[in-house]
Amino acid sequence: MLTGLLDISVWGIVAYTLAVTHLTIICVTVFLHRHKAHRALDLHPLVSHPMRFWLWLTTGMVTKQWMAVHRKHHACVESEQDPHSPRQEGIATLLLEGTELYRKEAGNEATLLRYGHGAPDDWIERNLYTRWSSKGYYLMLGIDVALFGPIGLTVWAIQMLWIPVLAAGVINGIGHWWGYRNFETPDMSTNIIPFGLLIGGEELHNNHHAFASSAKLSAKWWEFDAGWLYIRLLQGLGLARVKKLPPKTVLVPGKLLDRDAVAAIIAGRLSVMSRYAKMVLSQVWAEELRRVDNSNRSLLLPAKSLLMREESMLSRESVERLNRILEHSHALATVYRYKQRLQAIWQERTLSQDGLLRALEEWCREAEESGIRALRDFARTLPAYSLARA
Repeated sequence: MLTGLLDISVWGIVAYTLAVTHLTIICVTVFLHRHKAHRALDLHPLVSHPMRFWLWLTTGMVTKQWMAVHRKHHACVESEQDPHSPRQEGIATLLLEGTELYRKEAGNEATLLRYGHGAPDDWIERNLYTRWSSKGYYLMLGIDVALFGPIGLTVWAIQMLWIPVLAAGVINGIGHWWGYRNFETPDMSTNIIPFGLLIGGEELHNNHHAFASSAKLSAKWWEFDAGWLYIRLLQGLGLARVKKLPPKTVLVPGKLLDRDAVAAIIAGRLSVMSRYAKMVLSQVWAEELRRVDNSNRSLLLPAKSLLMREESMLSRESVERLNRILEHSHALATVYRYKQRLQAIWQERTLSQDGLLRALEEWCREAEESGIRALRDFARTLPAYSLARA
């Protein structure tokens, strides 16, 4: 039986395969995604150069192309210009042909010109990683076969499929199709767990779309972001510097609505809307559901998800159903209207800080006078918002 330089057991080969594929996904999420595409952190050359080399060996992806395609995805999310949206292409296409969609957009010079700024442009990038992008994985093939003999072909095949399946398929496909949402972003992004060790934190895709420039992707205490773990380790060694994190807000009891509260509410608006959904929409929906008779129960049952959903993401049929629900329930119509008014305040680009403050004061005053207890209680929490100081 032919063997390679390493005479190890099958389980040893499995362990090696898991280790090298894990290294690849960490290089993608830390170097390509958070460092280069979103500039959420700085990496020391002692880290970034080996990561670039490893990605050349195991993916053949050009840094500038990956950056440009991903940035365009964020800029054009769910639209016809989105390079990989299951809403446009269909989930089956993303799962089976996600790599082809990426390659097609990576070859678009207009995309590279508009979205590829800040990519590496040194000698080794121009003369090796970009010029010979498709040669690195042949070297990886030679290494795997030399180490393990013929079984190295299987190890290599798994390495080559790791990113196309998990990134192009699972993240770009399922990550905009199925899962849970912490934040109602204007897209279909979802969080899909438990895949933390396999996808390096990228499975927390809704969190990422909510705070795209953050170096940390987890938002709940129970969500595990493997990429963030490595970033913290590198930071402790002086090899990384975190530049951006989600805005952190705190509630200060007894505080008056002021400019600090306005700044905290605007910065943490997605978190504010998540609290509104729990404190107001969910409670009022539950109260209305208890009141109605059986003949109207089927009408109100789907109301909770429709009330919480980002309005721009609702289908025509969903909008029509929501309108029927709001016509039936005055209380739900009221809290939904207040939700829209609150969103309109921070979407208003022409208001000054004082204008935003006056608009929020008016919203809170009217919400407290609405006669709906859940809405009144929520309005009384808004003045307590404050930006946490580092």
